[in-house]
Amino acid sequence: MRFAYLVIVTIALYGIFAAVNYFYLSAQLSYGTTLYLVVGVIFAMPLITIAYFENKKIKEYEQNFSVFLQDFVESMRGGMTVPRAFESISSNQYGALTPLVKKMSAQLNWGIPVETVLFKFAKETRSKIISRIISTVMESHRFGGNLTETFEALSNTVVEVERLRAERRLFLNSQIITGYIIFFVFLAVIIGLQKYLVPSLSQIGSDTGFQKAGLGAVPANIGEQYSEIFRNLVLLQGLFTGLTVGKMSEGAMVSGIKHSVFMMVVGLVVLTIFGNA
Repeated sequence: MRFAYLVIVTIALYGIFAAVNYFYLSAQLSYGTTLYLVVGVIFAMPLITIAYFENKKIKEYEQNFSVFLQDFVESMRGGMTVPRAFESISSNQYGALTPLVKKMSAQLNWGIPVETVLFKFAKETRSKIISRIISTVMESHRFGGNLTETFEALSNTVVEVERLRAERRLFLNSQIITGYIIFFVFLAVIIGLQKYLVPSLSQIGSDTGFQKAGLGAVPANIGEQYSEIFRNLVLLQGLFTGLTVGKMSEGAMVSGIKHSVFMMVVGLVVLTIFGNA
């Protein structure tokens, strides 16, 4: 709910800026349309940062969850009850998952039912994989299944999922490199257009003979207009290429924000330095 409120406030603030920019700033600045994109990214950065670290924490939960399940299975095989097994492994370290494991152990010692404890645990992790596994465990427990065998089978499933994720990241490394190559090739093309085409257009705009020939009036500031279009194209290309790279490599677009920010900043700096030379 807090995140939803933050989204609403951010949209409202951006709407106010968009109105100010449309009615006032655009008439004063030559890069008014670029401000829509730049300020939009700046306003969205807090939301993106929260989502990025939340996604990172969920992945850490999932990476440590397989180790937790294996330790739990070993404790159950030793003849321990479920509360005693949780208490035994609660002293182990599972990264970001450790506080949640200790919390589950304490709740079981207080006499809270296993299903309630596991349900709350799955809800706190906000992980789809963990939620599915916990749902399977609760169904097995409800219908009298062997928890040890269930946890062991699910532990092997989680390990396999993590192995497939690692293989996917390794396989897609070449695709990430390709994404960066495409962006920098695009940037080189834009720099070429900015350096050679825009000056020619500006010269045409000031050529009265061109207008006298009946070929139409060319705006005097056509060079500035195209410069702004090229700048916006570089920013948009960097933004969406980074998101695509994040989606391919880690399965979530929010993971590509670091790539997007890098491409946008580098692209804008390189275009400013070399495009106007």
